[in-house]
Amino acid sequence: MPELPEVETVKRGLNQVTLNQQIQGGDVLLSRTIAHPFSAVEFLAGVKDAAIVQWHRRGKYLLAELAVGEAGTRGGGEAGRRREEEYGSIQNSAGWLGVHLRMTGQLLWLHRDAPLQKHTRVRLFFGEDWELRFVDQRTFGQMWWVPPTEAPQNAIAGLKKLGPDPFSDGFTVDYLVEKWRSRRRPIKNALLDQELVAGIGNIYADEALFLAGVRPTTLCTELNRQQIERIRNAIIEVLQASIEAGGTTFSNFLNVQGINGNYGGVAWVYNRDRQPCRVCGSKIEKLKLAGRSAHFCPQCQC
Repeated sequence: MPELPEVETVKRGLNQVTLNQQIQGGDVLLSRTIAHPFSAVEFLAGVKDAAIVQWHRRGKYLLAELAVGEAGTRGGGEAGRRREEEYGSIQNSAGWLGVHLRMTGQLLWLHRDAPLQKHTRVRLFFGEDWELRFVDQRTFGQMWWVPPTEAPQNAIAGLKKLGPDPFSDGFTVDYLVEKWRSRRRPIKNALLDQELVAGIGNIYADEALFLAGVRPTTLCTELNRQQIERIRNAIIEVLQASIEAGGTTFSNFLNVQGINGNYGGVAWVYNRDRQPCRVCGSKIEKLKLAGRSAHFCPQCQC
């Protein structure tokens, strides 16, 4: 499943190729991909002729600001300022385009003549030559059009439940101490809880715990403040490293240009079961926690 670095990579790519361009139309090939409004016809009518002002990322969600005609200008007084702090706001708004890639979703920027992939679910047309394709083999991915009269979090329910982004001001040691001190659950499971921290999945939870020197089975209640600070710093470090590498491709992640991410080749522990630790040479071990795999070094993570 694409995690924060992969979604951030897609966001940056989309901001390079789609800004200030109008959506001329589109085609919904799988109706259940559209989560809001429930009619594919309404979805296409909502985004048609809208220009993309800016793509944002919230956890693993992508949100594009839309404007009628030209890209528009930011504003709207005090209410507009508050909205901009959360998601951004624009005058002559045409609403929002939301995307969640889920397990196998891809957003690809392609020439209109490129052969149609087997699992193409939605196509959005830009000008005469280009399109944005949502390709999703497992069909769990979703797209939303949120009208300008509605807040994104009201239509996209998952946004309401997200904890702070690891790169936000709210992601502090004090916050983590408060959230974890009474939870008798393995720290690996806590890191996967999107209501506590937004955007982290299996790959980067394993990687961050390795850098912090903490075993995935350690209960949150057993962590001291120093360990929590190491985990917080390690999360930021590993996410930044993966973003710089263009994300991770172990199965099907591609950026908007169809290129694999490169972080997987330098991963510390994830997907390296029985391979030597890059630090001490011990064999990486793998176990199951709440149905998810967890990779760790028995020597470096005591």
